Formats: sequence, structure tokens, C-alpha cells
Amino acid sequence: MSVLPVPVVRALVTGTPAHHTPQADIQAAAQTLFPRMAARPGLLGVFENAQIDSRALARPLEWYLTERGFGEKNTVFLDEARALITRLAREALARAALAPEDVDAVLVVNTSGLSTPSLDAHLIEALGLNRHAARLPLWGLGCAGGAAGLARAADLVRAGFRRVLYVAVELCSLTLVKGDESKSNFVGTALFSDGGAALVVTAPEVPGPAPLLSLHGAFSTLIEDSADIMGWDVVDSGLKVRFSRDIPALVRGMMQANVADALARHGWARDEVQTYVVHPGGVKVLAAYEEALALPSGALDTSRRVLRQYGNMSSVTVLFVLEEALQGGPVGRGLLSAMGPGFSAEHVLIEFPAQ
Repeated sequence: MSVLPVPVVRALVTGTPAHHTPQADIQAAAQTLFPRMAARPGLLGVFENAQIDSRALARPLEWYLTERGFGEKNTVFLDEARALITRLAREALARAALAPEDVDAVLVVNTSGLSTPSLDAHLIEALGLNRHAARLPLWGLGCAGGAAGLARAADLVRAGFRRVLYVAVELCSLTLVKGDESKSNFVGTALFSDGGAALVVTAPEVPGPAPLLSLHGAFSTLIEDSADIMGWDVVDSGLKVRFSRDIPALVRGMMQANVADALARHGWARDEVQTYVVHPGGVKVLAAYEEALALPSGALDTSRRVLRQYGNMSSVTVLFVLEEALQGGPVGRGLLSAMGPGFSAEHVLIEFPAQ
């Protein structure tokens, strides 16, 4: 019986568009965009309560003050997403000492814009990747997509694709619908931001720099009758966000058993997990994770730092958290987790090398 390889991450690069904007400026703009919502007592407090200092946007802030149609927004998505992922993927390949023509598979995750041909085709053309590489575009997984994409990249390695380029990109700011005075759209204006990440995942025997971490397995859960909790409604002016205020309660109610199932599936015990890499959907979601898993104080500080510095970049955010966690020199076993539309939970079992 053959033993499947344990995939490893050789490179991880993150980045954002150029327009870094203070949260206070976005809050002021929201009063222009949504005057009736902003006049409601206490509602503007969502900007302070989000505990975000600044966010990166695909366009200068004033661009968002004019109503835009879906077509114009998606054109911006294509231009900015292609430029960002090309830059990040080129750097990731260089860090991994991997020639573009040696890439066996390309996986791209996104949910905030549409592209046909898919973005992986652009990467093959722009970077000179192997034209016979397997292509796997993943769309619609939302905030869970960063974790799910990492799991699928590892699956591709186990299936024999020894050098995988994995890219996630989200330009969530482009989903702002001017004039939509729903609470979901208003809260999204206080949270959502733009960014991208590129990783190289390989079989362990592939030559290259020392691995950053290894990928031991994954666990996915689609929660019954939960489609209304989070997602997009497609309207003439674009992708209109919807999400429920019940997400923290859902995390508190299910996450303890769900994480236990994820670890047990792969023979891991809770006390073996030393590092938690969690998507920061918001401060209340992080608090719910800590409560559900009885985590010690400070266990999710890395997630909080990323949220404060970048906001919520949907699928990309958990990969920023992973990069931030790596700066601390973690060792031993960890769990990477995110939740998203479906409603779903995605976990990846990871292990950091000894220092």
C-alpha cells in the first residue's frame, strides 16, 4: 500500500492594492453614501466597534462615492485582480525556486468578481506557466475559500501534481452598493477590504527552500438549512451582500464539536494543537471561537492584528493570518479555520517545522 505524500508550503506571499485608507475616512464617506443609515442612533459606531485601523481599496475612496454598475465594477475587478495576482504569483514562484514551466497545477480562489476565462488562464499567459497544467478555479466559497483552497492544493499534490501554484484574490470593496441602506451593506462597508495571496505547495521531495509548514489533512462541513446566513444577491448594481447577525452564536454552538470531529478524523488530539490560524470575520466571531474552544488569552491575537491592519478580505484574510503567524516562529501542530457561505466551516490541519 503506497503512502501519500505530506504536501508542504514552500512560499507564501501576500499583498494589497495601493489605496490604503484610514477607517476614519471610510466612516466619514459612509455618512455621504448612506445619510439615513448614518443618522440612526449608534449605527455609525459599527466602524469603531469593528476594531479596524485601515483598509486597502481597489480604487481611491472618492471613486466609491459615485454610483457604479455591475459591468464597471467587474471591469475594475478584472484589471486589479489580474495585476495583483500576477505580481504575487511571480514572487511566490521566485521564493520557491520554481520555474514557471514546472508548475503542474494552478488553483485560483475568489468570490468578489467574475472572470471567464478564469483567472488561472491569465496567470498561465502572464507568467509563462506550463500550458498543460491542471486548472482549478474555485468561486463562491467566500470567507471559507482561503482554507478550502489550501486543502484542495494539498489534495492536488496528493493526486500526483507535485508543484501547485495557489492564488486567492478578493476585491470586496467593489461589492459596495451605493444607496442600499440594508444593515448588511452598511456593516459590510465597515468591514470589507481588498487583497491577495499566492502560495506554492509541493510534494516534500521537490527541491527548493525549507518548507514553511506541512499540510496533514482537511475537514469540511456544510451546515443544514443555512443558505440564508451569508452570500450575495445579484442585482443590477452588483453583488449585494447578505449576512446574518447570528454567525457568532452559530460559532459558539457548533465549533467545539466541529473542531473535535476535524481533529479526530486525522487522529489528532486537541491538546496537540498549539497554534490557531482563524479567519477574522469580525471581533465578535473571534470572541465566539475563543469561547467555543476555551482558548487561552491571546490565542487569536494574530487574527486580531490582521483584522486591525487590513479589515476583512474574505477568502484571502486567513492566508494573511497564516503569514503573520509564521513571523512568530511557531512549532508543532496547528489548525487553520474559516467559515463562509453555505453556511460552511473549513479546517486544515497544519504542522510547523522544528526551529
